[in-house]
Amino acid sequence: MKLVRKNLEKDQGGVLALIPEEEEDMWHVYNLISIGDSVRASTIRAVTSESATGTTKKEKVRTMLTLTIEDIDYDTEACKLSLKGRNIEENPHVKMGAYHRLDLEMNRKFELTKPLWDTVSLERVDVATDVTRKADLAAVVMQEGLANVCLVTASMTLVRKKIEVNIPRKHKSGVSQHDKALNKFFDEIIRNILKHVKFDVVKCVLLASPGFVKDLFFTYMINEANKGGEAKVLLEHRAKFVLVHSSSGFKHSLKEVLQDPGLQSRLTDTKATEEVKALETFYRTLSNDPLRACYGEKHVDLASAAQAIETLLISDNLFRCRDVAQRKKFVKLVDDVREFGGDVKIFSSMHVSGEQLDQLTGVCAILRFPMQELDATDSESSDDE
Repeated sequence: MKLVRKNLEKDQGGVLALIPEEEEDMWHVYNLISIGDSVRASTIRAVTSESATGTTKKEKVRTMLTLTIEDIDYDTEACKLSLKGRNIEENPHVKMGAYHRLDLEMNRKFELTKPLWDTVSLERVDVATDVTRKADLAAVVMQEGLANVCLVTASMTLVRKKIEVNIPRKHKSGVSQHDKALNKFFDEIIRNILKHVKFDVVKCVLLASPGFVKDLFFTYMINEANKGGEAKVLLEHRAKFVLVHSSSGFKHSLKEVLQDPGLQSRLTDTKATEEVKALETFYRTLSNDPLRACYGEKHVDLASAAQAIETLLISDNLFRCRDVAQRKKFVKLVDDVREFGGDVKIFSSMHVSGEQLDQLTGVCAILRFPMQELDATDSESSDDE
């Protein structure tokens, strides 16, 4: 994301101009724009004009519109963002107050004005415009006949290609058919690795599968690379490939892959692994020392009031709520935890770890000290019921 202009301050209104440069940037924009914000961008509008003779003519014109946003729609598959709102600036083609749907596009500038820029929004801008925070981890999760080629960025897990090939079972009379289909499957994986993985950015490529599928693929890939051609580049980056176990070739298996202890040293500076580690620490604490872990808005608020939170785990879903007061409450929670020396990890709901956190109400905390009061609160709630 390119920051063109910035005229805003923390806890004050202001405007910034941005140019989304890749698909992940659209996710950041989705998290930045809230209901009630104003967005100014170029758009296409169907206009009907009438000539002196009374004939009408319909045509599409490109014009600049400024809308107060009333509805936000994000297509996670296509990474497209569509905004609906009322026009608030004079325009020769669109009346004041008229509704329009604005599609934000990559490589096209837009301006975002907020009545209030809170710390979470400002942090999101810093992350989105920091060129060093890009997809530095790729993964291919596979099983026979199924593979998912993924890019793991600081904010989301993107499935770039799902590969499905029908592979017949091995029979004494039909081994060649099995091997032929398997080679076709491996060729398709190699083609998509070359297409989607930027080796100048990616630090590590995980090959994960149950059994020996990953090992067979890696051997096949190196043999193909040794033949020269387009696949030759894979030899130069052979050291970046790491083979790990997964239970299946489905996307959700990435979570267990990232938890592999032998993998952590290779991924120490990727945000995705930090999130998984934090979630694992939370579960371990909840199991072994339950008074030092809590989840749910009520318990986390109590822990924050007692300045007891060591690590706050919170989903970015909670900052997209339409209730402004509710959003302010979660922003204040983040600010309070940081003010008293706590660590805050904002999970992306597009990551497998973020999806799991959302199932735990979207907000959890690891505490500095045990809080018996939380246990008492549970008891009181049970008595009331």
